[in-house]
Order: sequence, then C-alpha cells, then structure tokens
Amino acid sequence: MAARRAGATAPVDTTTEAGVPARTPNAGVMVEFERPEPGLLVLTLARPEARNSLSMSMLAALQGAIDTISADAGVRAVVIAARGTAFCAGHDLRELTEHRSDPDGGRGFTERLMRECSTFMQSLLRCPKPVIAAVEGVATAAGCQLVATCDLAVASETARFATPGVNIGLFCSTPMVALSRNVPRKRAMEMLLLGEMLPAAEAAAYGLVNRVVPAGAALDAALGLARTVASKPPVTLAMGKEAFYRQAEMSLADAYDYAAGVMVENMMHAESREGIGAFLQKRPPDWNKR
Repeated sequence: MAARRAGATAPVDTTTEAGVPARTPNAGVMVEFERPEPGLLVLTLARPEARNSLSMSMLAALQGAIDTISADAGVRAVVIAARGTAFCAGHDLRELTEHRSDPDGGRGFTERLMRECSTFMQSLLRCPKPVIAAVEGVATAAGCQLVATCDLAVASETARFATPGVNIGLFCSTPMVALSRNVPRKRAMEMLLLGEMLPAAEAAAYGLVNRVVPAGAALDAALGLARTVASKPPVTLAMGKEAFYRQAEMSLADAYDYAAGVMVENMMHAESREGIGAFLQKRPPDWNKR
C-alpha cells in the first residue's frame, strides 16, 4: 500500500482485497495507514522517537490524510492510533524553540503552526466519517486536544491525559477549545489550571473518553466500535455527525429549527426509506439499495 513521507498528501489505498490488511510501516513515514477489513481504516501516528508530537510536517501529513479519507467512499469509519509509549505529546517544543532564532522571534512560524493545527482539528469534525481515538500512553496538550476532537475515544487503563502548558509558561489555549467542548467547565479549568496528569478512569468520568479497557486493548476496542459504526447507513451518519456539531454552536431555538430541517432531508433520502421499510417488514436493511 503506497504512502508518502510527512508533509505530502498520503494517499489511501482503495485497491486492497477485502479482509487483507494493507499497511505502510516504512521508516520516515510519519503517518501510517492500515485497512484491517473493508470499510475500516486505521491511521497511526508513527513518530515515536518524538512522542508523536505534532510538528509542522506531522500536521501536514495528517491534514493530507484526513482530506483523502473524507473523499474515500470505501472508508466508513476511522481509528487514530499511535506507535510507541505516547499517543501524542502535543506540539514539538524543540521545533518551536528552534524558530526563536528567526528574525521575528518565531512569531510567524508559531502563527502558521497554530493555524495548521486548528485547521486539522476542524477537518476532523468536518470529516463525514466517524473518527475514533485509540489511546495507549500519554496524550498531552495538543495530543489531549486531538483526543477531545475525535468523535469517540477509547483509552487503555494505563493511558493518561493532561493539558500541562501552564507548567512551562505556555497555557494550553488551543487545546482548551476542544477540551471545554467535551468536559464540564469546572473539570476543564481544573485540567488547564493545575496541569496535572489525569488517569484514564477519571478521563472517562469527566467525559473525555468513552471507554477504558485493559492495557494494550485500546486499538481492538476502538476497532470494535468502528465496526459497529461502519455497519450503519453512511449518508445518515454523515448527516448526523455534521448536524451534531453545527447545532451545538446554536441557540436552542435555532438548533431545533436547523435539526428539524436535517430530519426532513434525511427522511427524503433513500436510506431512511430502506431502513424504515426494513423495520416495518421485519427484515435486515440493505444500505446498498437505492
């Protein structure tokens, strides 16, 4: 299965035979792809020597990947996993520090990096396929932001989460955006102000992750969720995901008006005709039927 090095758009292989894994575990590739079975795609952060930190090159590779995945009709659900002992340690502090020697002190580079990261996180929300994080190890700062941005998240019992920027004089302001939209306000502020590591069980209690599983089992559990999601009607899923995030930013009245319109459009689609018909006729639905 083909892959490009970080910074270039990494193509998603659509030619793999059903049930045969397609992988790209090549040296120098920051993002790897695997299709464990039809409809499912595992996107693996493969920069373990840097704790999978989100360098500019890593963000470019991830952006290219999610853009390609979003347009791939063969992908029904996405799992984001990672190699090494850390899921993602946030931004690459060495890279940021190197740019302090730029004529502007690194302001321009930092602005570009924050913009690219914000664009990527929003692309995950706009991706019509559900995205599930499979977390082993630590997810800190922008890595915690990545987990919060995914639609669902599974963590191993040894995983830990933090927004520790306050400890080094750089408040986790952009991770705060995703965090504050996924956990209660007081819990988010506790994480942001204290900068302490949060065990997986507490992360689940906060609502940051959906499920906690034994160490080493996060990927399998995430694939189980992805398999269930992939069995659902794809257009309905895409409509529902988009509607969920859009209505969450609206007033209550506007959200109901908008959601009612979405339901009307969904009702007019062939998937609802097939699904409701199958339910009434007491038969399994055929989502390929038009």
